[in-house]
Amino acid sequence: MKRDRVRRGKWFGSNHESRITTYVLVLLAAAALGGCGVDTATTAATGASIKKQEMEEGKRTQERAQQKIDQMQEQMQQRAQQAGGDK
Repeated sequence: MKRDRVRRGKWFGSNHESRITTYVLVLLAAAALGGCGVDTATTAATGASIKKQEMEEGKRTQERAQQKIDQMQEQMQQRAQQAGGDK
């Protein structure tokens, strides 16, 4: 007994090939969508690292500014004492 085969075009193979194609497409879509999440997480981590560096630099700048202010206050006090002693 011979089975009748349905002739399909070049774009449609057997059912087995269709299943493989479907699985490959699903895997590719999952990989592409999964990659988006990794990219977002990487971007967020990079952004957080940059913000941390900015905060540390800001703290260092604040400390330097406070040191300069303290030095200026000390100089002003010394000059005030010298001016008071000269009278």
